[in-house]
Amino acid sequence: MLSRADIIQAARFEYGIRPVERRFQGSLLAQLEGQDPTSVPDVANTAVRMQRLAELRRLRKAQGGQSEALKQARRALREAAASDMTSLVARAVGNPRGFRERLFAFWADHFTVSPRQANGSFMLAAYFEEAIRPHISGRFSDMLKAVVSHPSMLLYLGQNASTGPNSAVGQRRQQGLNENLAREVLELHTLGVDGPYSQDDVRQFAELLTGLTIGPEGMRYTANRAEPGSEQVLGNNYGGKGETLENIYRFLEDLALNPATAQHLAQKLVVHFIGPQPLPELVANMAAAYLESGGELMALYRILVVSPEAKMAVFPKVRPPLEYVITVLRTLDMDPQEIRDSTPREARRLSHQLTAMGQRPFRPSGPDGWPEAAESWINPPQLAARISWAGALARSLAGDRDPGALLDAVLGDSAPEVLSFAVSGAATKWEGVALLLVSPSLMRR
Repeated sequence: MLSRADIIQAARFEYGIRPVERRFQGSLLAQLEGQDPTSVPDVANTAVRMQRLAELRRLRKAQGGQSEALKQARRALREAAASDMTSLVARAVGNPRGFRERLFAFWADHFTVSPRQANGSFMLAAYFEEAIRPHISGRFSDMLKAVVSHPSMLLYLGQNASTGPNSAVGQRRQQGLNENLAREVLELHTLGVDGPYSQDDVRQFAELLTGLTIGPEGMRYTANRAEPGSEQVLGNNYGGKGETLENIYRFLEDLALNPATAQHLAQKLVVHFIGPQPLPELVANMAAAYLESGGELMALYRILVVSPEAKMAVFPKVRPPLEYVITVLRTLDMDPQEIRDSTPREARRLSHQLTAMGQRPFRPSGPDGWPEAAESWINPPQLAARISWAGALARSLAGDRDPGALLDAVLGDSAPEVLSFAVSGAATKWEGVALLLVSPSLMRR
């Protein structure tokens, strides 16, 4: 029988309990040690995917916009992006290291990329694999540098078109500065919306970022697009002895160790995993440990997971739709390979169902990502969509499942009495399973 502590931990820091799995032997922090056992083949890398996009552009140029070959190429990219989504779901369903998967989702949202076109969606898997996953338990500055210099982020925030007004290219082409990336890095990714920076810091940082653009195989630094001279950002000078990528990286290293960044990251982790109530002492302890460690993310996690608040059986958060879907699929012991083998039509159907629940996959409305507030995810239409999806799933997959045994397997003695009564008294097995799937015990964390 699972302990109450196991169930609280799985609900707060993971995707709940998967009945058939053998629980990861070790602490939450031990889940972050070593290489991720669910790594994917190199086919997800940026160079390969940008080559496919280049082939699409060549085809468009050679054959015009209406050829059948071009339509097929575009369809292939859309289907590949849909397959990436189902692979991500399968990975979270099957990975016994649930805390690692939840942290991946947290950081992917913290560094939101929300593609507006199919081409951008096709690049997301490479962004996740290269910029987010390798750095989940490392130094924040390494993740920050990987994100800021990744083609997906450069394209999303228009950095690929930003040019120093006084650079050789800027003078010749009359091109100018785009401040989007600089502003979002300071406001959302590091210092916070109320952080210690000014509009002048934003502009100076934007000038420092010029030269950062996209080449045939990924990020490229082009010195003749960079604003000449040094920039003063947050009171320090960067550059001045030639325009190089290292000038940008040096600023990002300093930015990662700014006390406001430590406070902002600690606060976001606490709100995401614990809840919206003010916990200033916990946030302050996490921020101090992060700075003392030199910017190690493990220093934040180490204090977070052992805090008294983390062990309380109080779940004020509502799982967003994608997280809820993963939790339900784990509860039903879905085979990850079966999820990966979904047809493009099945992937589109899941995307539509998630959208009806209120979360169009990988398309938050802005660079601040998905909302944390519980009320953002539960209104009558969204709740109806959850119930409809879970009910249909229970009817098709759980007709011969013992709902009482399933409830015991995923909730143990933490199951509310009213839920145990409702599940045991259901007219059919699938209805009993459906009641479990749509219960607050699975929807909240």
